[in-house]
Amino acid sequence: MTQQDQVPPVDTAAGPGGPDPVLDETSATRAAGPVTAAVTTLGVRGEEREDFSKAESKRLRRRSLALLGSLAAPLKARLVLLGVVVVVSTAGTVAGPALIAWGIDNALPRVMDENDWVPAFGVVATYIVVAVLGAVLTAWYTVLAARISQAILFDLRKRVFLHTQRLSLEFHETYTSGRIISRQTSDLDSIRELLDSGLNQLIQGVLYMVFTGIALVVLDPTSGLVLAVSLVPLWFLIRWFQTNSQTLFRATRVTSARVIVHFVETMTGIRAVQAFRKESRNRDEYGRYVEDYRVANTKVFNLFGTFDPVLVLIGNATLAAVVIVGGFRIVGGSLEVGALLAVALYAKRFFDPAQELAMFYNGYQSASAAMEKISGVLEERPSVPDPAKPVRLPDATGAMDFDDVEFAYNADKVVLPEFELHIPSGQTVALVGSTGAGKSTLAKLMARFYDPSKGSVRLDGVDLRDIDPKDMRRAIVMVTQEAYLFSGSVADNIALGKPGATRDEIVRAAKAVGAHAFIEALPDGYDTDVNKRGGRVSAGQRQLLSFARAFIADPKVLILDEATASLDIPSERLVQEGLETLLADRTAVIIAHRLSTVAIAHRVLVMEYGRIVEDGTPDDLIAGTGRFAQLHAAWRDSLV
Repeated sequence: MTQQDQVPPVDTAAGPGGPDPVLDETSATRAAGPVTAAVTTLGVRGEEREDFSKAESKRLRRRSLALLGSLAAPLKARLVLLGVVVVVSTAGTVAGPALIAWGIDNALPRVMDENDWVPAFGVVATYIVVAVLGAVLTAWYTVLAARISQAILFDLRKRVFLHTQRLSLEFHETYTSGRIISRQTSDLDSIRELLDSGLNQLIQGVLYMVFTGIALVVLDPTSGLVLAVSLVPLWFLIRWFQTNSQTLFRATRVTSARVIVHFVETMTGIRAVQAFRKESRNRDEYGRYVEDYRVANTKVFNLFGTFDPVLVLIGNATLAAVVIVGGFRIVGGSLEVGALLAVALYAKRFFDPAQELAMFYNGYQSASAAMEKISGVLEERPSVPDPAKPVRLPDATGAMDFDDVEFAYNADKVVLPEFELHIPSGQTVALVGSTGAGKSTLAKLMARFYDPSKGSVRLDGVDLRDIDPKDMRRAIVMVTQEAYLFSGSVADNIALGKPGATRDEIVRAAKAVGAHAFIEALPDGYDTDVNKRGGRVSAGQRQLLSFARAFIADPKVLILDEATASLDIPSERLVQEGLETLLADRTAVIIAHRLSTVAIAHRVLVMEYGRIVEDGTPDDLIAGTGRFAQLHAAWRDSLV
């Protein structure tokens, strides 16, 4: 369960004027096409896919580009400035060989023939000024690029966190926490590496090759023709690299995510791992994932092992051809020595960025695969969406109705068939029945973690799908068996139910549910840090704190889903007293296997196969001969 199972979420991201604009921008990720064109990155069993068709790959790229475009949109001015700086700095860098050629072919003869040093000094001064200016602009460009990349990453991290947090429980029960962590860590790191250095390589490399080619053609069109011929094998090489690397880099992202998912799940469930001696099985399974990751990366290295040498071969062959053709033309008197030196330098330098571009493509493919995964998460829509025109319900009384409700987690199995139920305001209802009878599903529908497949669930006569989320979360609180505590003090965890609560209110809530005594016995009382997941308090004490959190929230409807299951007998008796205070003047639904907890209910519903088979007061049902009477008799005999 998420923390929403225990506390009413506080919508701090959205102001009174509407939803968070950062979240709204994620709609740009859908610009790649209509909803029917959406591509899921998960398989039917929740595993991450690698087998995308060409059409799916194209839609994934379009979706990723749309996301990147929405991230860059607020930075247009800085991007324009960045473009101007990089163009000027690259042009200055490319100007060097041309100045050398002019100096050798024009300034040097003036010195030798006329003893005129002015042109020579002019060329040297110009070369130095251009070099200094290029260095300054390059430094400025590097700083600007870093600031832009950090702004994009900040926005992206915020979007992923906020959007994932707002997705429905159905998503989180399918998409494991390990995959979410992978999105926020390794995937975002790949994008960061691309933005921090790869983008510099791309922009500077492309501009450098374009300016170098132009300069070479201007200096000597014939050498430019030789260079143009070399572009043919270069194009085939790059195309081959692009086709093969896309699949290989996507495989590295998938295998990397599997390693992270397995590691996170093992460490999260380390108690179960050690209790059931699962270490050796985990070792073998983790070893297979790591081996898959190694093999995927080895294939990438082998790809570069072919690409780099062939690229160097094409560059050296082009340089040799330029020098040979130029040498014959010098002998024939149609080319100057300085011009040959310049075109040779240009031909050599033309292929230098090609290697850097290959490294960029390395980072690009990795980041592209990561962006596909992230954009896939951002494209997910809540299965429990906020209402388009929310109905305010600030003063709910707590009456709950199930009107012709049908619910199924999947189309194959209906959990609640044609369910009808009315719970009056202020009534405490206990749900009992065998495992799988539909009790927890009923509770999730009441808390609107899911919406019914058919029919409606109503609070005070208003469909939950139409109620303002803030009002609904204030009115309905659910406490589960898995009482989750966050890092921080005991007081902070109780105050989650009411942000801004005073210490007196926190203490009063703890006393009401019987938690005050054990809190006072902690090393720092209410200021004691509960440590990760409440590791410093017992399971029963965590449950008492979740009761205090619910009490201070003061909801009109309280749902307790096996909330006393973690309590020992003394703690349960203490909580029983607190429960009467907790449940007073509010509608309550208690799901419990312990029939001692059921005794405080006004009404008992016995469920089987998603239907109510018995309905009455505890005393009436105990006096009868039905299912609840049998359960109660068995429980009473167990106490003897």
